[in-house]
Amino acid sequence: MTRFVVDACAVLYLAREGIDVPGEHQLLAPTLLRSQVLSALHEAVQRGEIPADVARDDLARIGRMPIRLLGDGVLRRRAWDLADQLGWASTYDAEYLALTQLQADALVTLDKDLARTVEGVVATASIDALRPKGGLPVRANDDRRRCRSGHVAISQM
Repeated sequence: MTRFVVDACAVLYLAREGIDVPGEHQLLAPTLLRSQVLSALHEAVQRGEIPADVARDDLARIGRMPIRLLGDGVLRRRAWDLADQLGWASTYDAEYLALTQLQADALVTLDKDLARTVEGVVATASIDALRPKGGLPVRANDDRRRCRSGHVAISQM
């Protein structure tokens, strides 16, 4: 079983595209995922990017995803240390990295800048790693890859 940490952008993409992750993969995320996804969807509704019923459907779909949410003291301490190490003021992205280091094989993010920044810190994987075998890959120039996990823009989904 491959264990992947998924960030908010990846989860929103999986929900929007209706992708069912195969059972041979386990999805993990820090508990802050709930708040990030909720806020991203609400903000998209407020900006007029998506209707409220679509956002609620996405939220329900995400709620049914088999994602194990974790947020213990060890993870928080490791996130703090990683944020210091990387010179980040915020620990949001660092929580995803910490969880990847502690319990997963790779981080799945659509944020190309984050993926570049964490080279050598954690392994990363493409969203395509979560698709069922034979599923269509995401195009390399796809705008969804610009998603910033701390600031999720639904219009890019």
